[in-house]
Amino acid sequence: MLKTLLIFMCMLCCAVTSMAQYKDSARLSRLDSMQYLENVVVYAKKPYQEVIPAQTLSGKRLEGLNSHSVADAIRYFSGVQIKDYGGVGGVKTIDIRSMGSNHMGVFYDGIQLGNAQNGQIDLGKFSLDNIDEISLYNGQKSEIFQPARDFGSAGTVYIRTHHPRFEGEKNDNFNVTFRTGSFGLANPSIRWEHRFTKQLSMNLNTEYTYATGQYHFRYRKKFSDGTLAWDTTAVRKNGDVMALRVEGGLFGNIPSGVWNLKFYYYDSERGIPGAIVNNVWMSSQRQWDRNFFTQGTFKKQFSERYDFMLNAKYARDYMRYLNPDTTLMYLDNKFWQDEIYVSAANKLKIIDNWEANLSVDYKWNYLNSTLANFSYPTRHTLLTALASAYTYQRFKVQASVLYTMVNDRHSSRSGDKVVAYHSQFIHKFTPAVFFSYQPLAERDFFVRAFYKRIFRMPTFNDLYYTDIGNALLNPEYADQYNVGMQWQTLRTHGFYRGIRLTADAYYNLVTDKIIAVPKGTGMYRWMMMNIGKVKIRGIDVTARTTLNFPLDVLVDVSLSYTYQKAQDYSNPGEYGDGGTYKGQIAYIPWHSGSATVNAVWRKFSLNYSFIYVGERYHNSSNIPANHEQPWYTHDISANYAFRIGKVNMKLSGEVNNIFNQYYDVVLNFPMPGRNYKLILKFDF
Repeated sequence: MLKTLLIFMCMLCCAVTSMAQYKDSARLSRLDSMQYLENVVVYAKKPYQEVIPAQTLSGKRLEGLNSHSVADAIRYFSGVQIKDYGGVGGVKTIDIRSMGSNHMGVFYDGIQLGNAQNGQIDLGKFSLDNIDEISLYNGQKSEIFQPARDFGSAGTVYIRTHHPRFEGEKNDNFNVTFRTGSFGLANPSIRWEHRFTKQLSMNLNTEYTYATGQYHFRYRKKFSDGTLAWDTTAVRKNGDVMALRVEGGLFGNIPSGVWNLKFYYYDSERGIPGAIVNNVWMSSQRQWDRNFFTQGTFKKQFSERYDFMLNAKYARDYMRYLNPDTTLMYLDNKFWQDEIYVSAANKLKIIDNWEANLSVDYKWNYLNSTLANFSYPTRHTLLTALASAYTYQRFKVQASVLYTMVNDRHSSRSGDKVVAYHSQFIHKFTPAVFFSYQPLAERDFFVRAFYKRIFRMPTFNDLYYTDIGNALLNPEYADQYNVGMQWQTLRTHGFYRGIRLTADAYYNLVTDKIIAVPKGTGMYRWMMMNIGKVKIRGIDVTARTTLNFPLDVLVDVSLSYTYQKAQDYSNPGEYGDGGTYKGQIAYIPWHSGSATVNAVWRKFSLNYSFIYVGERYHNSSNIPANHEQPWYTHDISANYAFRIGKVNMKLSGEVNNIFNQYYDVVLNFPMPGRNYKLILKFDF
């Protein structure tokens, strides 16, 4: 299967190259001389719009991060923690400001990615090959004209894919990329864009990823008295992955509006590299995923005062988990998820500086499984959001209220027989208020603040997983408070071209937190319960500047730093030695940060990136046995752009974890040491 796919991809690359050469030879009006545009970084003073600006990665900065997936790139944002279980195929989830992965909304071209089963989106599945921009918002996006679902998360990640762009009279664009490197990586991809008319275009992108996932790691174990038990190196196994991604879309322009329709398909088989415990180095679990969705957006301005937007989506996900190890517990579970989503948003300009929006969304979720005594849950969700934005001179305020109605239906079974059907309704109102003020008109200095209350519904696994779920769970609430500032200065000439500084202080309170607790007197059975409470205090700081060195060398430098004190207030009785009360919650470091440097000279570019995660504990019981040492990585890449005939080419080389540091993001899941990657891109 692998050889067939690789041969097919290579043949397709050759065919596309030949087609491009034929088309170029027919364009007699083209210049024969080699031409290129030098890479530049431009600071522009854009209109004052966003109340709470996003952290954004796009363009050359995103391309130079030595990142394979969306999860790898998001690590460079402040206030973000990534749970990475190692390897190319390891699961990667995001947590913002310590509120938990389930409080994050991930939006793909404007429509949220859903997972009603466990509420977590594996961002390791989403390659950067077809991504133009990634944005992170705390609270919510600073735009009232959006679906009601966009108001329903404590933080949001917006992923914008590549949309067709054409120069002059050109009607076709082709991009062929091939990546290879450590872990047996073979990663070809092809993108084709075609313009039918000035009002209608399309794109098609396909990517195949294969990797053995094998890498050396160091394993050290100490006894409770601090003496060394063993210190050895081994090879990480069962981290292989084979994945195929295909996505495409139609993009249209209409008078005073736009529309698009796209589809996405992802098919993978991967090994699950288990935890290294009790001197066991090998795991045998496997996972298969098939994810499909099709979605569309229609947006039109009917008058100067009224805008309308319609979104719709259908998604179907399949997952199979196999644990063939009978010494533990043989499992072969299959799950099917279906989702239907439709949304209508209406924006009205009341007066020139006052707008309002009313959005109504409906979502249907269903989960099927081969588990014994499964409940087959169905969820109907109705969301209604009323939002308003008002601007007075240099003051701007946005306010919204979200009404959520959820109806869950499930069955109780004994074997294959239905014993009873159950239904429950939940109704909630959750508000949000955002402020921004510019004290001096001639200065790019802003102060801002927001408050938001939001909740997340228990997932289907939390409620209905056989022998573990608890159908009586309440929603998990989060209250967010934030105050911050942004200062920016720009220059059009000289060595120093500009700087942008941001700083935010925040306090989050998570109540009715859903956690697993022992069921009965034994530790072998667990149940989900609402007994958690977490208080989070933190500071996020970012800085970015551009420097112009002699010989037109442009250097872009970005820094981020986060301090967090995230404490477990669940059980006051567990205070003191070995207790969890007021302990820093698991895997949240007190200090973390990142740095990126991008240097560009003509057709050459050099990129350096650095990630630091400080000391932390892998349990809310902050005792020495649970302490985790800091880890940090240095990555570097170099790029050279050139042209052969009519084909633009780019050759890139990467070295990641330059100093070969051995570390765990999650305890007993060792990460790769020094590794390499070579990338070749063709554009024609």
